[in-house]
Amino acid sequence: MVVLEAEVRDRPKAAPAKADDAPRADREESRSPVRWALLGVLFVVMIVPVYLLVVNAFKSQQDILDNPFSIPLGRLTLEHMSAAVNSPQFNVIHGYGFTLFLVVLVDVLCILLAGPAAYAIARSLKRRTQLVLLYFLAGTFIPGAAVIIPVIYVLREIGLANTVTGLVAHDVASTLPVSIFLFVGFIRTIPVDIDHAATIDGAGRNRTFWSIIFPLMRPAVVTVLILNSIGIWNDFISPQILLSPSSGHYTVTTAVYAGISQYSTDLTKVFPNLLLAIAPVVIFFIYMQRHIISGLTVGAVKG
Repeated sequence: MVVLEAEVRDRPKAAPAKADDAPRADREESRSPVRWALLGVLFVVMIVPVYLLVVNAFKSQQDILDNPFSIPLGRLTLEHMSAAVNSPQFNVIHGYGFTLFLVVLVDVLCILLAGPAAYAIARSLKRRTQLVLLYFLAGTFIPGAAVIIPVIYVLREIGLANTVTGLVAHDVASTLPVSIFLFVGFIRTIPVDIDHAATIDGAGRNRTFWSIIFPLMRPAVVTVLILNSIGIWNDFISPQILLSPSSGHYTVTTAVYAGISQYSTDLTKVFPNLLLAIAPVVIFFIYMQRHIISGLTVGAVKG
């Protein structure tokens, strides 16, 4: 025993693990040349179209054709941008108004329908309720363009073809699957004890949801509003097909198409109109992107 104790005392002690080993590994991984190369390629692929759009919106037709990547500082002009804003064929500012109205109306209806539905699904353990959730999730796997023709026939049968009401109903239905999916995942992270406490205080399920649960869902609600708003703003197929030109209503995307389709070779009309169409949604996304990330990750880990 004495010999063993002496060997243990004489044995060199293992060096303690350094606290900065994990951060050092993270730093080495972040310096990986392959990772930076992939990020660089992705950045170039995404920034080049934006650069071309912004630069060529202020150049003449000849400058665009000669060298679309150049920036002729002495020949940049706001003339074409002003013409795009005041064009009698297409006024992008008027398109903003109708598209914003459509976005707000669809967002409000989507929240009013998806919220209670998600709450009922999240708080139920019945098998049939989970089948309902799977039914909604199935809608996320169906491309919108694949159902646009059946939607036209349905709207004709109920008398909503070529109307704003029909377009709103279609957009609300198309935004419900993802909205319900995100809401269900978030509500399941909220303790059920809150519902029980509200029931003891005399609150019904409807009041419990709107007065207690819904305010706690702010991150998920903001995420849904952002994703739905961007999707509706950029949508072209639905308003182009469900609203004919005879309706007199144009969203930003359909108005751009109607305004520049006959001038497709006149790049001084194409680039300014496209820049005006995407500028609001790009600014909106850049400002709200942190809410998208937080809303998608919150509730991913419980506890």
